[in-house]
Amino acid sequence: MNVRLELSKASALEKIMQRGTLRVGLEAGYMPFEMTDKKGNIVGFDVDMVTEMAKAMGVKLELVNTAWDGIIPALLSDKFDIIASGMTVNQERNLKINFADPYIIVGQTALINAVDADKITSWKDLNAEGITITSKLGTTGEQAVKRLMPKATYKSFETESEAMLEVLNGKATATVYDLPMTSIFYAERGKEGGMKFLSEPFTYEPLGWAINKGDPDFLNWLNNFLRQTKNDGRYEAIYTKWFGSNDWLQDVQ
Repeated sequence: MNVRLELSKASALEKIMQRGTLRVGLEAGYMPFEMTDKKGNIVGFDVDMVTEMAKAMGVKLELVNTAWDGIIPALLSDKFDIIASGMTVNQERNLKINFADPYIIVGQTALINAVDADKITSWKDLNAEGITITSKLGTTGEQAVKRLMPKATYKSFETESEAMLEVLNGKATATVYDLPMTSIFYAERGKEGGMKFLSEPFTYEPLGWAINKGDPDFLNWLNNFLRQTKNDGRYEAIYTKWFGSNDWLQDVQ
């Protein structure tokens, strides 16, 4: 009994309830999951989901905007309680942190520059010498390029927008990044710029909320919260808002 009691007291869930605030780590730069609107507010799919999460807990919500390459170390050092930032569940990350059940599935896609659009018909064509591919530093897009396209030259960037602009401006052959971010860029600028969009994902990437290890109580709560929202209409309403149309774009540009 004492062991179970101590385990329960050590849970982040208990600390959140005592503090009265759910602290969420994210990087506001991954449309439409988390981004900054014209008023300077952080908005997006993940933000709406954690807003519902805080409501369900009966606590306030605090968003902690954090650079992507430091987001896991920040969680490990207790800068926030959970990462909700479109993070792909993979084995490397899972060695350091725990993931709740995936809340959405995405995958890597590619945008090809106008000059090479007719030459590249598949992501497999990108694995060749003389081809330059871009992506964002520290992401699964970067990992996919290094793993699946080792013959190509790879260039990393601090943001996904910089990586995509490099291709739009003809300075690289292709950029590899998550759907739907590539879809949004293509609709906004890529199509008009003559880019080709290889929209069929060539990797399987489940996104999940990340928490510190050794916390079964919090993990249980998150999985049940996700299950509940997917069956009471909340998840569907939030999904439709951010993925059903691009109406929100006018508020963030």
